Amino acid sequence: MTYADLYKNELLQEVIPFWEHYSIDTKYGGFFSCIDNQNKVFDTDKFMWLQCRQIWMFATLYDELEQNKKWLSIAEGGAEFILKYGHDGVFNWYFSLTQNGSPLIAPYNIFSYTFACLSLAKMYKITNEEHYKKACLKTLEHIHQREENPKGKWNKSVEGTRPLKNFALPMILCNLYNEIGSLLPEQTKKEKATSCVNEIFDQFWDSERGIILENVTLEGQFSDTFEGRLFNPGHGLEAMWFIMELGQQYNRPDWIEKSVNCALSLAEKGWDQEFEGIFYFLDVEGHPPQQLEWDQKLWWVHLEAMICFLKAYELTQNKACLEWFEKIHNYAWNHFKDPKNKGEWYGYLNREGRVLLALKGGKWKGCFHVPRALLKLHQLAGKQKGLNVSS
Repeated sequence: MTYADLYKNELLQEVIPFWEHYSIDTKYGGFFSCIDNQNKVFDTDKFMWLQCRQIWMFATLYDELEQNKKWLSIAEGGAEFILKYGHDGVFNWYFSLTQNGSPLIAPYNIFSYTFACLSLAKMYKITNEEHYKKACLKTLEHIHQREENPKGKWNKSVEGTRPLKNFALPMILCNLYNEIGSLLPEQTKKEKATSCVNEIFDQFWDSERGIILENVTLEGQFSDTFEGRLFNPGHGLEAMWFIMELGQQYNRPDWIEKSVNCALSLAEKGWDQEFEGIFYFLDVEGHPPQQLEWDQKLWWVHLEAMICFLKAYELTQNKACLEWFEKIHNYAWNHFKDPKNKGEWYGYLNREGRVLLALKGGKWKGCFHVPRALLKLHQLAGKQKGLNVSS
């Protein structure tokens, strides 16, 4: 069997039916994300970035795989819910809601905004309806206003004592500018994307250590603190395939080459030589990490790494990238899939690779990383002749 067929079958026969059957709230609208391994909803709160990610996912399936009216209806239903309940009336997006849409947590988290923007841009692309465009552009305004201080008045740090900036925002903005389509002028998109890529390579990439730092000083320097020593291999690998796609879009082979080289280093540094799999967090100086979950193996880390290396192989035919892709595929396929109660994958393993949390979705895991990866991997593998699953 080819990898392309393997991923498409898993996407359409297992993962997407799971979210179609168990996540849709037919009473209040929107989606449930907290679903256990018996397909039961165990919490009804609705987390905005997961609502938005699920809208984007079904809209993207409709846009890129098949114009299935059911998928469009699911996306439209989710978009109606978030536009009605998900913000304060002027597109400041809450972090979470109750089941019926009452706001629970204030709009402190900029990633509620970025994923709202992502989903609304995709909805505008497939429907051409102006209210999606208006909401998306207003949300983008807020994102730009908050770039220097993403948490705004909800920032817990004392101003001026140890100002650091975080890798996650330029990383996510790389993806947003790649996805936002015609909603921004082409030159504006290119300038914004270039600024994010330059920031990542010039300030967050630590060439001496061969890793991407999660936090740096405002000048882009190393901070010898818990936050400054933090290394999240999955974040870096996800960002590298975002930059590869931007490199294709803007004809920047230098971005592609640097992304591939960075990805190879990130994987080497982040791989667990004893038990296999990619660590969640590490301290770049080898100190005990602050995060107690540092040695867990997470679904999204491995799936994003698979996309990264298959994308890198498509663009360079570098055999080392293919070897890393197959190595990580084998780990993910054998550890995160549920062989008994199929459908969506598990998300959280202990260091040894055993299931740690018996959930298929929760506060941080929704209809996004698994189906997005399966779709991307199906598309990428389909471009490579003779890319068959090893026995």
